[in-house]
Amino acid sequence: MHFEVMPRQIHSTKKRILTREDLNLSYNDMAAHKEWGDRLNYLSLFDKGYVSPRQFSNPFYKSRMWRNLREEIIARDMGYDLGCPGVPIEGPIIVHHMIPLVEDDILDWNEDLLLNPDLLISTSIETHNIIHYGRRVEELVERKPGDTNLW
Repeated sequence: MHFEVMPRQIHSTKKRILTREDLNLSYNDMAAHKEWGDRLNYLSLFDKGYVSPRQFSNPFYKSRMWRNLREEIIARDMGYDLGCPGVPIEGPIIVHHMIPLVEDDILDWNEDLLLNPDLLISTSIETHNIIHYGRRVEELVERKPGDTNLW
């Protein structure tokens, strides 16, 4: 089953306001990318100005309806990160909305976005954070015997 996604603005702290048309994402389109890195690039929201409506979304994510759908998505993706065979998720699994939710989606109960399996994907916590915040590369400090300085 496919749902048509209507354009809606995504709140941004940047000058340009993103619309849903800018983020025309779906599970089927993502699945065409065979490699995990290509799927990650396809889904990346980093530096696109998205602000999460967390105070409105938390009750939704605790609902029985969401938890049941979440289990279906995890089963569909077989516990693989971004549904990519050979990349199992170790630790907690996050089911990610490919089209970011905005406050009105939750307040107006936009089922086409909230509960559409074609707009959901299983991710690890690390992958989910990369999608939203980008890869954080930390400089590694080589430790040597006798070091007494903490990084």
